[in-house]
Amino acid sequence: MLLYIHGFNSSPFSDKAVMTAKYMALHHPSVTFHQPQLLNTPQAAMALLTTYVEAAIEANEPLAYIGSSLGGYFASYLAETYGGRAVLVNPAVKPFELFDEFMGPQFNPYTKQHYVVLPEHKAEVAEFNTTIIHNPDRFLVLLQAGDEVLDYREALNKYHHCQLRIEAGGDHSFMGYASHLQTVSQFLQLP
Repeated sequence: MLLYIHGFNSSPFSDKAVMTAKYMALHHPSVTFHQPQLLNTPQAAMALLTTYVEAAIEANEPLAYIGSSLGGYFASYLAETYGGRAVLVNPAVKPFELFDEFMGPQFNPYTKQHYVVLPEHKAEVAEFNTTIIHNPDRFLVLLQAGDEVLDYREALNKYHHCQLRIEAGGDHSFMGYASHLQTVSQFLQLP
Protein backbone atom coordinates (compact mmCIF):
# COMPACT_ATOMS: atom_id res chain seq x y z
CA MET A 1 0.00 0.00 0.00
CA LEU A 2 1.14 3.51 -0.80
CA LEU A 3 -0.51 6.29 1.16
CA TYR A 4 -0.11 9.83 -0.21
CA ILE A 5 -0.63 12.38 2.59
CA HIS A 6 -1.25 15.97 1.57
CA GLY A 7 -0.41 19.07 3.59
CA PHE A 8 -2.34 21.71 5.51
CA ASN A 9 -5.22 23.27 3.53
CA SER A 10 -4.47 20.98 0.61
CA SER A 11 -6.14 17.95 -0.94
CA PRO A 12 -5.79 14.90 -3.20
CA PHE A 13 -6.32 17.39 -6.05
CA SER A 14 -3.10 19.30 -5.39
CA ASP A 15 -0.52 19.19 -8.19
CA LYS A 16 1.81 16.74 -6.41
CA ALA A 17 -1.05 14.44 -5.42
CA VAL A 18 -2.41 14.34 -8.98
CA MET A 19 1.07 13.75 -10.44
CA THR A 20 1.64 10.92 -7.96
CA ALA A 21 -1.71 9.28 -8.74
CA LYS A 22 -1.05 9.40 -12.51
CA TYR A 23 2.47 8.02 -12.08
CA MET A 24 1.22 5.19 -9.87
CA ALA A 25 -1.55 4.24 -12.30
CA LEU A 26 0.93 4.14 -15.17
CA HIS A 27 3.98 2.54 -13.54
CA HIS A 28 2.71 0.65 -10.46
CA PRO A 29 -0.91 -0.33 -11.16
CA SER A 30 -0.69 -3.36 -8.85
CA VAL A 31 0.05 -1.21 -5.77
CA THR A 32 -2.91 -0.29 -3.58
CA PHE A 33 -2.80 3.52 -3.68
CA HIS A 34 -4.72 5.85 -1.39
CA GLN A 35 -4.73 9.65 -1.27
CA PRO A 36 -7.51 10.56 1.15
CA GLN A 37 -8.84 14.02 1.87
CA LEU A 38 -7.66 14.64 5.42
CA LEU A 39 -10.16 15.75 8.01
CA ASN A 40 -9.68 19.21 9.53
CA THR A 41 -8.41 18.27 12.98
CA PRO A 42 -5.10 16.49 13.61
CA GLN A 43 -6.67 13.67 15.64
CA ALA A 44 -9.37 13.03 13.04
CA ALA A 45 -6.80 13.18 10.22
CA MET A 46 -4.55 10.65 11.96
CA ALA A 47 -7.50 8.40 12.80
CA LEU A 48 -8.37 8.31 9.10
CA LEU A 49 -4.77 7.60 8.07
CA THR A 50 -4.39 4.78 10.58
CA THR A 51 -7.50 3.05 9.19
CA TYR A 52 -5.69 2.74 5.85
CA VAL A 53 -2.47 1.57 7.51
CA GLU A 54 -4.20 -0.99 9.72
CA ALA A 55 -6.18 -2.34 6.74
CA ALA A 56 -2.92 -2.76 4.80
CA ILE A 57 -1.33 -4.56 7.75
CA GLU A 58 -4.39 -6.82 7.97
CA ALA A 59 -4.05 -7.56 4.24
CA ASN A 60 -0.32 -8.25 4.71
CA GLU A 61 0.63 -5.46 2.29
CA PRO A 62 3.95 -3.61 2.61
CA LEU A 63 3.60 -0.04 3.89
CA ALA A 64 4.83 3.04 2.04
CA TYR A 65 4.08 6.74 2.43
CA ILE A 66 4.62 9.98 0.57
CA GLY A 67 3.97 13.00 2.76
CA SER A 68 4.09 16.65 1.78
CA SER A 69 4.50 19.44 4.35
CA LEU A 70 2.17 18.56 7.26
CA GLY A 71 1.64 15.26 5.47
CA GLY A 72 5.38 14.64 5.86
CA TYR A 73 5.04 15.14 9.60
CA PHE A 74 2.19 12.60 9.68
CA ALA A 75 4.13 10.18 7.44
CA SER A 76 7.09 10.30 9.85
CA TYR A 77 4.83 9.27 12.71
CA LEU A 78 3.24 6.45 10.71
CA ALA A 79 6.55 5.06 9.44
CA GLU A 80 8.07 5.12 12.91
CA THR A 81 4.95 3.70 14.59
CA TYR A 82 3.79 1.08 12.08
CA GLY A 83 6.84 0.52 9.90
CA GLY A 84 7.25 1.01 6.19
CA ARG A 85 9.26 3.42 4.10
CA ALA A 86 8.48 7.11 3.68
CA VAL A 87 9.34 9.88 1.27
CA LEU A 88 8.92 13.31 2.81
CA VAL A 89 8.58 16.35 0.55
CA ASN A 90 9.43 19.67 2.23
CA PRO A 91 8.13 18.19 5.50
CA ALA A 92 6.87 20.16 8.48
CA VAL A 93 9.10 19.39 11.47
CA LYS A 94 7.34 21.11 14.38
CA PRO A 95 3.96 22.21 13.04
CA PHE A 96 2.65 22.74 16.57
CA GLU A 97 5.04 25.71 16.79
CA LEU A 98 3.32 27.26 13.76
CA PHE A 99 -0.29 26.66 14.80
CA ASP A 100 -0.66 29.99 16.59
CA GLU A 101 -0.50 31.87 13.29
CA PHE A 102 -3.32 29.70 11.89
CA MET A 103 -5.71 29.94 14.85
CA GLY A 104 -9.23 30.89 13.92
CA PRO A 105 -11.19 30.62 10.68
CA GLN A 106 -9.58 28.77 7.76
CA PHE A 107 -10.61 28.09 4.18
CA ASN A 108 -9.40 25.15 2.10
CA PRO A 109 -9.23 26.37 -1.52
CA TYR A 110 -9.43 22.82 -2.89
CA THR A 111 -12.46 21.61 -0.96
CA LYS A 112 -14.07 25.07 -0.58
CA GLN A 113 -14.59 24.15 3.06
CA HIS A 114 -14.58 26.67 5.90
CA TYR A 115 -13.43 25.44 9.32
CA VAL A 116 -11.79 26.72 12.49
CA VAL A 117 -8.36 25.92 13.97
CA LEU A 118 -8.76 25.79 17.75
CA PRO A 119 -6.12 25.93 20.52
CA GLU A 120 -6.61 22.22 21.31
CA HIS A 121 -5.53 21.34 17.75
CA LYS A 122 -2.03 22.53 18.60
CA ALA A 123 -1.81 19.93 21.38
CA GLU A 124 -3.36 17.29 19.12
CA VAL A 125 -0.77 17.71 16.39
CA ALA A 126 2.06 17.67 18.97
CA GLU A 127 0.99 14.13 19.96
CA PHE A 128 2.33 12.86 16.63
CA ASN A 129 5.81 14.36 16.98
CA THR A 130 8.69 12.00 16.24
CA THR A 131 11.42 13.78 18.18
CA ILE A 132 14.05 11.24 17.14
CA ILE A 133 14.00 9.18 13.95
CA HIS A 134 14.90 5.66 15.10
CA ASN A 135 14.82 4.11 11.61
CA PRO A 136 16.61 6.58 9.32
CA ASP A 137 17.02 3.98 6.60
CA ARG A 138 13.24 4.12 6.05
CA PHE A 139 13.26 7.80 5.02
CA LEU A 140 14.04 9.75 1.87
CA VAL A 141 13.65 13.49 2.41
CA LEU A 142 13.27 15.88 -0.53
CA LEU A 143 13.99 19.50 0.33
CA GLN A 144 14.13 22.74 -1.62
CA ALA A 145 16.05 25.55 0.02
CA GLY A 146 13.70 28.13 -1.50
CA ASP A 147 10.71 26.83 0.50
CA GLU A 148 8.92 30.05 1.46
CA VAL A 149 6.63 28.40 4.05
CA LEU A 150 8.96 26.15 6.07
CA ASP A 151 12.65 26.58 6.88
CA TYR A 152 14.28 23.63 5.13
CA ARG A 153 17.14 23.71 7.67
CA GLU A 154 14.79 22.38 10.37
CA ALA A 155 14.12 19.28 8.27
CA LEU A 156 17.82 19.03 7.42
CA ASN A 157 18.62 19.03 11.14
CA LYS A 158 15.98 16.46 12.08
CA TYR A 159 16.56 14.08 9.17
CA HIS A 160 20.32 14.59 8.76
CA HIS A 161 21.01 10.85 9.13
CA CYS A 162 18.35 9.88 6.55
CA GLN A 163 18.73 9.85 2.79
CA LEU A 164 18.45 13.50 1.71
CA ARG A 165 18.04 15.30 -1.60
CA ILE A 166 18.49 19.04 -1.20
CA GLU A 167 18.00 21.43 -4.09
CA ALA A 168 18.82 25.12 -4.24
CA GLY A 169 15.90 27.40 -5.05
CA GLY A 170 12.48 25.90 -5.56
CA ASP A 171 9.53 26.59 -3.31
CA HIS A 172 7.12 24.93 -0.88
CA SER A 173 5.28 23.17 -3.72
CA PHE A 174 8.59 21.44 -4.60
CA MET A 175 9.19 22.54 -8.17
CA GLY A 176 10.03 19.71 -10.55
CA TYR A 177 8.42 17.08 -8.31
CA ALA A 178 7.40 14.89 -11.26
CA SER A 179 11.04 14.37 -12.22
CA HIS A 180 11.65 12.71 -8.84
CA LEU A 181 8.85 10.14 -9.00
CA GLN A 182 11.02 7.35 -10.39
CA THR A 183 13.52 7.86 -7.54
CA VAL A 184 10.64 8.00 -5.08
CA SER A 185 9.13 4.72 -6.30
CA GLN A 186 12.54 3.02 -6.29
CA PHE A 187 13.22 4.14 -2.72
CA LEU A 188 9.79 2.92 -1.62
CA GLN A 189 10.57 -0.42 -3.33
CA LEU A 190 7.28 -0.43 -5.20
CA PRO A 191 6.67 -3.49 -7.38
